[in-house]
Amino acid sequence: MDLDVRPQPLPGITRLSLGALSGLLAGYAAIAVAELVSAAVRPESGPVIAVGGAAIDRTPPGVKDWAIRNFGTNDKLVLQLGILAVLTVLALVLGALAARWRVIGSAGVLAFGVVGAAAATSRPDSTGLGDALPSVVGAVVGAGLLYLLIGRLGTHRARAEQPGERTETVDGVSTAAGAPSDRATASGTGDEAEDSRWDRRGFIVAATAAAAASTGAGLAGRALNGSQGQDAVASRAKVVIPAPSSSAAPVPRGAALRIKDISPFMTPDGDFYRVDTALVVPKVDATSWRLRIHGKGVTRERTLSFDDLLRMPLIERDITLTCVSNEVGGPYVGNARWIGVRLADLLTECGVRPPSKGGPADQLVARSVDGMTIGSPVDDVMDGRDAMLALGMNGRPLPFEHGFPVRMLVPGLYGYVSACKWIKDIELTTFDAYDAYWVERDWARKAPIKTESRIDTPKPFGRPKAGTVMVAGVAWAQHRGIDKVEVRVDDGPWEEARLAAEDTRDTWRQWSYEWTAAKGGHTLTVRATDRTGETQTEKRAPTIPDGASGWHSVVVTVD
Repeated sequence: MDLDVRPQPLPGITRLSLGALSGLLAGYAAIAVAELVSAAVRPESGPVIAVGGAAIDRTPPGVKDWAIRNFGTNDKLVLQLGILAVLTVLALVLGALAARWRVIGSAGVLAFGVVGAAAATSRPDSTGLGDALPSVVGAVVGAGLLYLLIGRLGTHRARAEQPGERTETVDGVSTAAGAPSDRATASGTGDEAEDSRWDRRGFIVAATAAAAASTGAGLAGRALNGSQGQDAVASRAKVVIPAPSSSAAPVPRGAALRIKDISPFMTPDGDFYRVDTALVVPKVDATSWRLRIHGKGVTRERTLSFDDLLRMPLIERDITLTCVSNEVGGPYVGNARWIGVRLADLLTECGVRPPSKGGPADQLVARSVDGMTIGSPVDDVMDGRDAMLALGMNGRPLPFEHGFPVRMLVPGLYGYVSACKWIKDIELTTFDAYDAYWVERDWARKAPIKTESRIDTPKPFGRPKAGTVMVAGVAWAQHRGIDKVEVRVDDGPWEEARLAAEDTRDTWRQWSYEWTAAKGGHTLTVRATDRTGETQTEKRAPTIPDGASGWHSVVVTVD
């Protein structure tokens, strides 16, 4: 009795499972190859980064704020992981689809390459059609691999029943009685039956080779993309910032309180908040960096190098920055010592006059290398405050995460209307003529920082011991200064806290209050009054469209 040991048609569920695995391998190959190709174009052109950036561009402000509130500075990592999770599910679905309709499933992979290409070329920082190349090449490789792997599973084809025939099942496959079965035609009587068998060994070899090659391509691409920033790293290491012509005064004694858990007066670089839309931190070579100043009212257009700025008179100032996404009591505020070129002086050299003095431009639009645009009121930039193009932070060149080689900052304005990182272009225009990135997304055109205060200690739901408990925190009203901080326990009267010494009106101010705590649950609330006499409002407002407001409270249980 002869036994046919040739491979047989796959049962439906097994075929779908192996098809899904094939889709996963094809998706992995597409992403890995795209990563490798992006090294030859630019890292930002990779599909995950491009799609992530496009998603950020189209995210409603409320969703963006929700992400920052729930994930903090890890919001970009969560977004990228989310994109990879979605791609994984889609790859599994396309693979299962290809197990039944081979061409359609493979075409689906190509379709996602088109999506990635469209996302890459639509980004504000796109350099042209070349940005589409990683997504296109990756999709072609992925589609080809899926077609190949599904081919190793054999065809999925139903044979039409002929009149007068009855069907029966052979190893899970329906065949017409009296017609050659797959087993019978395996001896050489039917191409259709031969196609229906799956090549187990061929599939395993092809899948293993594809996984290995994809891993190699991905690792090579990541290494090459990482090495592209080495020139920027080297250029930063060589930067020596000259002594400023106008130094910051020493921080006054008593400005930094020695209280456990209070925010340090000067925020270390590594702890300084970072909120931006860049999925990949731009690494710009300072030796090739250029800044162009042009637009309405610019009578002497200029293009400056980093060395040009280093040769100019530098100012050094302590300035507190605040993100508009900072909720009441939130962490997105920090204080640092900055050094840079006074922006008003540079604009004056270019012939710019503020609108209050007859200038035609009322908006300064700063553009970043990553395509971000930030619009600032020209009057605020040139009203005498220490607006600057910053080159250094806390005594060192700017960290890459905070804008190296050059960033802009304007004391008293939320970051989204003042603090352009990785700046490359300044255009003078009008608010009527142009809406910057966040204004297009329904944020306010002008956004002075609101008077706010925060309790740092005790922490929410803390359990301090009965007796004297130190309540402490920070308050800020940049460019106005803090005049008073008050604390209330439960519904009791407002009690004035002790203010630390003031550094400048552009920095936050620490405060403390000695509370005689009785056992039980209590609510502590803080409010501040700025130098203009305006007291922080109790009225709660969300971060959109021009910053949050309200009193910060913490609930504690005294043991």
